[in-house]
Amino acid sequence: MLFNSYIFVFLFFPICLLGYYGLVHFHKAEAAKVFLIAMSLWFYGYFNLSYLLIMVCSIGANYMFHRILSRRTRKSVMIIAVAANLGVLFYFKYFDFFLSTINTVFGASVALRNILLPLGISFFTFQQISFVVDTYRGEVRDCSLVDYALFVSFFPQLIAGPIVNHEEMLPQFRRIGQQSVLWERIAEGMGLFILGLAKKVLIADTFGAGVDYGYTNIELLGRADAILVIISYSLQLYFDFSGYCDMARGIGKMLGIEIPINFNSPYKAVNIVDFWKRWHITLNRFFTKYVYIPLGGSRRGAARMYCNLMLVFLLSGLWHGAGWNFIIWGAMHGVLYVLTRLWQRSVKPGAMHHNGFTTLMSRLLLFVYVAVAWVYFRAADIAQANRMLYTAVKGPIQKISTGLTACFQVDEFWYVIKVLHFDNKTYSRYILMWVILGVGIYLSMIGRNAAQRMERVKYSVVSASVIAVLTVWCVLTFSEVSTFLYFNF
Repeated sequence: MLFNSYIFVFLFFPICLLGYYGLVHFHKAEAAKVFLIAMSLWFYGYFNLSYLLIMVCSIGANYMFHRILSRRTRKSVMIIAVAANLGVLFYFKYFDFFLSTINTVFGASVALRNILLPLGISFFTFQQISFVVDTYRGEVRDCSLVDYALFVSFFPQLIAGPIVNHEEMLPQFRRIGQQSVLWERIAEGMGLFILGLAKKVLIADTFGAGVDYGYTNIELLGRADAILVIISYSLQLYFDFSGYCDMARGIGKMLGIEIPINFNSPYKAVNIVDFWKRWHITLNRFFTKYVYIPLGGSRRGAARMYCNLMLVFLLSGLWHGAGWNFIIWGAMHGVLYVLTRLWQRSVKPGAMHHNGFTTLMSRLLLFVYVAVAWVYFRAADIAQANRMLYTAVKGPIQKISTGLTACFQVDEFWYVIKVLHFDNKTYSRYILMWVILGVGIYLSMIGRNAAQRMERVKYSVVSASVIAVLTVWCVLTFSEVSTFLYFNF
């Protein structure tokens, strides 16, 4: 089930909200938790019932490991648990990639299995690995099956994160039934949800149309077309992922649960180290705690530290997708990250000064590098990525194609252009494209993000009217429903 769908907005979530608070009102805390689990299973099973079976079995197996480790902390049990989780993830996500690599390297012809990837498996697998490892380390107290099932299946963050940990979620689940309805928190959550929804359906999907056109028709693109497609994908991914994170946090707030921030204006970063403190924050946290630090972190010398960092980024690339293009994407980030750390260690403390100009240039240069890396993230394979980058640098110099500009002709805004009698101008087909690009760049690199806006919002007729207009506008676009990009990972 998608957040941006009629069934979620008009059926699923109203039932969830009313049922949950109804049980809380009558002090049925345990029943409220079970109700949330049932709603989460409905939410997940709506995509595919076979997905649901996989997730339920995963929850049962990992809870068994938790119970064993909470009684006797045997390292062998922890290793078996982690290996079992990684084995399931490998089978569903990487087995075909492994077979195709074998075929390529050895000239074999092993038939691929075409295994269907269960949605969210990367997220809930890593979440459960962290829980099992923390149990082994003695960081998790005895946890009931209900609390654990809710921890894994809680639907706002189930499909595309964030990757939450026990410290931030279990205490909140244990307090269910102790709090009353806070209308201000519900209003804040609703506002955050609508802003996230607007990011997704009004901005990300508009850029997505241009991106899909560009990657489908690379042979028709000129130099300017390719550059615009590359920028558009960088903005599409930003608004798509940040929109999901905002919606997840908004839903959590409406249910009285604080979901951690996973996305904090990464295109405002001035270097790649800063970027990874802002982009997919909880994934970075997972790799730091469970890979980087166990490998020795920075405790075994600079050379070992840089190797550990590079390995983390290669694993991050592989986590995002089963393909060599994702590994290249991870390597590009890893190389720049290591070089940046080398430079930071060579500069004396206090020697680095940023003024407005240097900050702007740092953001722009980082954006260009990240946008180039995103080409390998978006492309079907390395060859397609290379072709897109070649076209952006060496492609024909020609007018921006009508097929690309047509993707930005949003009906609502095109009507305004007609009213203003700009539609008969020779440049009319470029107006909306440049306006939408300008808005996207401003919101992602300069303006306040959704969380910051909700912190400063003053509830009034004006703010309520803005939220109402955005709600209606978003709902009217549901007929062109599209999934979130991170569902693929």
